[in-house]
Amino acid sequence: MDLLEPATHRRFAAHPERLADLLEGHPDQKTIVIDEVQKVPELLTVVHQYIEKKKGYRFILTGSSARKLKRSGMDLLAGRAVVAFAHPFMASELGTSFILSEALRLGTVPLILAAEDPAATLAAYVMLYVREEVMAEGLVRDIGGFSRFLEAISFSQASLLNVAEVSRECEVSRKTVEGYVSVLEDMLLGSLLPVFSRRAKRRLVKQSKFYFSDCGVFRSVRPKGPLDRLEEMDGAALEGLVYQHLKAWGDYSEGSSELFFWRTQSGSEVDFVVYGESQFCALEVKNSRKVDRKDLRALKAFRSDYPESTAALLYRGTERLLVDDIWCIPCDEFLRQLTPSREVLQIVTPLS
Repeated sequence: MDLLEPATHRRFAAHPERLADLLEGHPDQKTIVIDEVQKVPELLTVVHQYIEKKKGYRFILTGSSARKLKRSGMDLLAGRAVVAFAHPFMASELGTSFILSEALRLGTVPLILAAEDPAATLAAYVMLYVREEVMAEGLVRDIGGFSRFLEAISFSQASLLNVAEVSRECEVSRKTVEGYVSVLEDMLLGSLLPVFSRRAKRRLVKQSKFYFSDCGVFRSVRPKGPLDRLEEMDGAALEGLVYQHLKAWGDYSEGSSELFFWRTQSGSEVDFVVYGESQFCALEVKNSRKVDRKDLRALKAFRSDYPESTAALLYRGTERLLVDDIWCIPCDEFLRQLTPSREVLQIVTPLS
């Protein structure tokens, strides 16, 4: 059942109890798929009723935004449903179709990769998404302010999120910006990465880092001009691509590993920290084809504080190296080997 279809949406929005009539009329159908369920939150009450009847029904509820469900105050099936996230493609899913340079340019959103003209589809993707989700659902009052916000926050990709600075750039209040960030998270367009602070031995920053859910989306939103350096965007895109892979890997894996970053008040930063029961890895991402020992300083600092950790540098070269007891791994190789069935530690140190 697709609630994006106008006739279907009207029918069930007016009378959500019709879902019960539909189920009773097809007793042999035990798997029910409802797409874009946030369009008619009232259907969740009916779903809840039939889950409680324990008649073997299996409901698959999909949606592109949880915000309307949260605001509606409707039954969110707490404890009765499993939440799963569908991320952009991972390199391991694309197989031989994965080309790092193309992934950095276009991202890996299925809709975009499947289009006849991926570049044109990407260019329109965010604005179409904003129009269909933000405007249609009334998630924000000022669409112009939200559009300026998207451009302003694009400069925060792979960086500490400075809400006050973004507020000044898009000319809306700080509280409004915080609300907009929440909208991005609920729409699965962006997310925040917290700082790793367990048993901290140094003063650490408190802000989170921001990432768009897809590096291609980041490129489509980021304004470009004479004052914008291409290498800055490439670096942020590469780090974003690694982030979206690690985020997908974490959500798809059975383990309980968490993802963080690490940054001291003095500015020493490690891009990603993977922390779990059986692994503790620090990862630094560099958009360079050669390894420079100065690029390893932050990893060395982190490992001096956490000698239990394993450190690795992901770079754009083609050779796996071991420099000062730190693994230097081609980013392309790392992404291709990252699968939900394999720990990050097993990729970093093949003999582990």
